[in-house]
Amino acid sequence: PTQIVRAAVDAQSLLGQHIRQTATETVVGFALALAVGLGLGVLIDVSPLLRDALYPLLVISQTIPTIAIAPLLVIWFGYGIVPKVIVVGLICFFPIVVNTADGLRSVDPDIVALLRTMGASPRDIFLKVRLPGAMPAIFTGVKIGVTYSVVGAILGEWVGGSAGLGIFMLRASNSFRTDWVFVAIAITALLSIILFGLVAAVERLALPWYYTAAREERWQEL
Repeated sequence: PTQIVRAAVDAQSLLGQHIRQTATETVVGFALALAVGLGLGVLIDVSPLLRDALYPLLVISQTIPTIAIAPLLVIWFGYGIVPKVIVVGLICFFPIVVNTADGLRSVDPDIVALLRTMGASPRDIFLKVRLPGAMPAIFTGVKIGVTYSVVGAILGEWVGGSAGLGIFMLRASNSFRTDWVFVAIAITALLSIILFGLVAAVERLALPWYYTAAREERWQEL
């Protein structure tokens, strides 16, 4: 470990641009996955027809190795940031879609029926009951997705790129600098932890009622 720390200090002048590149690809790709995942999750919940049509395709899409698609993306979109962003999106969007759709379906039907008897519109029911009730499940999917986002960016860089932690790993490995490889691995893990922590912090700010209810339930069990 001390040798890895010394290697990180020695390579700090090289690591800056690679970290920035990977972080940019990760954030943009995850934002794309979040937008697509939430949108598809809501569409699947709203329309049973779309659910029957899209859900099997989403499952099938996860059986295709991303490493097999990544070279095609490089051929189609070049060696810029676009293929890496798409790879991150493909890796991250599935848990967001599934958790969004399942969370919206798991809302208490008695509450929905009560609002309908009180004359609430479908829009009111969605915004005041279904969406708030699904938020814990949605954040669970977001946390799962964001955990894989950095790995997705590095995978895209391995297939084709000129900068990023994935490129740094490849160059270090080809130069037999195993200590630099471990430095890149440690930074990758740290970036993933930071992103997970940010999502968890947003979840606590957005759902204070959920954590308050969870604490009260634990106290009652004790």
